[in-house]
Amino acid sequence: MYKVLIGTTVKQDPDILEAYLDSLKRLQAKDNPISYCFIDDNDDPKSSSLLSAFATEHDAVILPSEAADTYQKDEHTHYWTEVLIWKVAALKNKIISYAIEQKMDYIFFVDSDIVLHPATLEQLLASQKDIISCVFWTQWQPGTQALPQVWLRDEYEQFIHHRGESLSDAGRAERHQEFLEQMRKPGIYEVGGLGACTLISSEALYKGVHFGEIPNLSFWGEDRHFCIRAAALGIPLYVDTHYPAFHLYRQTDLAKLPAFRWEHNWPGYNRRSTEETRNTLTLSMIVKNESGRFLERSLRSALPAVNQAIIIDDHSTDNTIAICQNLCKEYNVPLKLIENPQSEFSNEVQLRKQQWQETIATHPDWILNLDADEVLDSVFLIEKDQLLNQAGLDLYSFRLYDFWDEEHYREDQYWQAHRFYRPFLLRYQPAFPYEWRETPVHCGRFPENIFQLPNSISTIRIKHFGWARAEDRLRKYERYRQQDPEAIYGQKEQYESILDPNPNLIKWMEVSSFER
Repeated sequence: MYKVLIGTTVKQDPDILEAYLDSLKRLQAKDNPISYCFIDDNDDPKSSSLLSAFATEHDAVILPSEAADTYQKDEHTHYWTEVLIWKVAALKNKIISYAIEQKMDYIFFVDSDIVLHPATLEQLLASQKDIISCVFWTQWQPGTQALPQVWLRDEYEQFIHHRGESLSDAGRAERHQEFLEQMRKPGIYEVGGLGACTLISSEALYKGVHFGEIPNLSFWGEDRHFCIRAAALGIPLYVDTHYPAFHLYRQTDLAKLPAFRWEHNWPGYNRRSTEETRNTLTLSMIVKNESGRFLERSLRSALPAVNQAIIIDDHSTDNTIAICQNLCKEYNVPLKLIENPQSEFSNEVQLRKQQWQETIATHPDWILNLDADEVLDSVFLIEKDQLLNQAGLDLYSFRLYDFWDEEHYREDQYWQAHRFYRPFLLRYQPAFPYEWRETPVHCGRFPENIFQLPNSISTIRIKHFGWARAEDRLRKYERYRQQDPEAIYGQKEQYESILDPNPNLIKWMEVSSFER
């Protein structure tokens, strides 16, 4: 049994601090008693209140900060000054002194923007290392590659480089990639530098590790001075990659936390439906003024395979609703029909979100998401049960063929949809944190993060007749010119190619299930 002190200095946004404190509450510790020591350096009174409430509930000690300093951060990065760095170092050393006074076996420094996996502390204690961190990954600037917070030598060198060894740029890049791949594999590895979520034994504390400045060292950051001091004292540094933490480096990272927990199988966040028998299938569709077009053909291709249909009518002014009602009645498929009092077509993402919410409100097992001008492969009815009634996969992608007339699909530089696989069939996982691509056009028919679910491709094909008539092509061309004039959400050259008078067309060939 070990006495563990969890501590840090706190200057944090309330939303991020709340997620941090919640992860501390969820830490598993077996019989190891945990104490807390925080230094309240907050500017926001809400953050101080959160810290105080946690301290009351968990008998934590809150030490006062010495002086107020301005700390700036934004969605790009964090801005540290030398004065602020060494103020934080002094506050961390204050917590070290408290841990020694309280005769703690370990101190666990966890920055207040780190969210820990519940098994982290037990895993680090089991390693029996004097200094060890759990790994986390950060995009230090937007749009850059996420990197681990540990390094091998100097300030942040993340590749093996022996003394006297000469490396080319390609060699450095190759070794850097090898290091990153190692950090993604569960294990315990010796490193040259670490920080932000570090477990330190009392033996290391008694030997003299701390965060104070080394006067003859120009390296930036108190963690680097801590690590070099530890190495000089003969204490090796390790990283444990079994349970990566999540770094809330930006406010926008909060929205990514649920998906991270799901993807990394955090307990309580990864409840997955895996029914292998009697799975039902729900057809989900948006329609608008489909009379005389392809709706009947689309429904006749799908209704024989489904158990219910959820259809959003986006303010049709023809007999589209009657077509849906009559065909569902003909195939004895229960229909939930939602009639929009005004069209939402100009903002696709809002319409797709409405479709999604109405569909999942029926608690579906699987969702088949078709547009009203898409015709499902007849082979689907034969293969449906095999696709649905299994435990390993939650998503299937099909190929979609853009028909330019009744018998031919288009294939050229800008029209190659059939060479790729797109998601059409999804098992609904209620616990999964779905996220949408927030664009007015081309947002996708499903939430954009569904490929984090176990998925595969299928030989099922979809005929797309939305381009099959000249009047439809002209209408869509004008729509894209109005909604996306700068081609921000699509490709300008493809938009212009819609009206190509001589496109390359290929005749459609039916293929049986056996032939595939």
